[in-house]
Amino acid sequence: MFGANIVALSSYCIWKLYLAAKPWLHQYLRVVAPRFLEEEETGLLLPLRQATTFRIQNLPRQFSPGEVRAMTQDFRTMVGQGGFAQVFRGLLDDGAAVAVKRIASAGDGEDDFLREISIVANVHHRSLVRLLGYCLQRGGDRYLVYPFFESGSLDSWLFHGGEGRRRLLPWPARRGIAVDVAKALAYLHHECHQQILHLDIKPGNILLDGDLRAHVSDFGISMSITRGLSNVDTRGRGTPGYMAPEMMVNAVSARSDVFSYGMTLLELFGGRRNFEPSSSTDASSATPDFARDFFPYIVREKMARGELMEAVDAAMALVDQEEVEAVVKVALSCIQSRWDMRPSMLTVVDMLEGRVATDLPPESRRRLSTVNFSDLLSSSLTHGR
Repeated sequence: MFGANIVALSSYCIWKLYLAAKPWLHQYLRVVAPRFLEEEETGLLLPLRQATTFRIQNLPRQFSPGEVRAMTQDFRTMVGQGGFAQVFRGLLDDGAAVAVKRIASAGDGEDDFLREISIVANVHHRSLVRLLGYCLQRGGDRYLVYPFFESGSLDSWLFHGGEGRRRLLPWPARRGIAVDVAKALAYLHHECHQQILHLDIKPGNILLDGDLRAHVSDFGISMSITRGLSNVDTRGRGTPGYMAPEMMVNAVSARSDVFSYGMTLLELFGGRRNFEPSSSTDASSATPDFARDFFPYIVREKMARGELMEAVDAAMALVDQEEVEAVVKVALSCIQSRWDMRPSMLTVVDMLEGRVATDLPPESRRRLSTVNFSDLLSSSLTHGR
């Protein structure tokens, strides 16, 4: 009985001490550790280390929902959107401009969000966009915080500013962009601890800084896989118009990124989309006009006739013909229909920098009338950007 009384008295004293200290404790948490207090009071924040078993080093900062609303001024300035995500301009406390990507909560979307954090937090390359922080809530929207690139995406320079804006993107800058993106992909494929596939390379996911240097963004559907694995099941990934043919039959590899890179390279060189229906093309027709509508076909045809410079973006001046021919040969090598015939991104970098000779791939050396473009065009017909 005496022992029981001692236990009861001790418990009572501890409880009274807690009640007396609770206001001070909460004040301390508000000043020193607001993030942990918000987790205690709302139960909304989901710490990444508890939410995922991904191996993550150098974890970026976790922002609270209130901090995200404050930095974006309650999501006042939207600078981009697509799919299930919107991008807003914001400012950190130190005045640094940021891009806040808001991803709507939808089913298994949390896996994509956690994958993006796990991958971006562990890659370090000057041509890859750096993740500054994140916010993850149970059952709510998720947020990623990146540096803001005032020059916008390559897509906006090529397709949304007219010839005047494309003129501000001269050949040396475009060639530099091609090399930057190639080196970023080579790093992901060959230099990371585990091979990383991007699976959505396109102009919209290439951001330009003030010096027109390229930075690859949007790792939402990337996959970290064993280096020796050649194919991964990932049906339905990618953007139509840039997807490799094998992705439509439930198979991908690092060479799928190579294909998307080649399609992007052609648009960079030509200043136009790879599929542009001409005014004379019947929209209801099941058979597209390759000669007028599909840029890869046009490029191959003009190269065979020695007329390649006619396909170059007219907005560019002082273009080096030999460099253009080399870049186009790289692009055509990258978009071969057989994935195992495409070069690796390491080889692409070597070709662009002149360490490896470039030549037309076998598909382009055949008669143009015998080349099968159906696989390449099938996704372009539903060009969903």
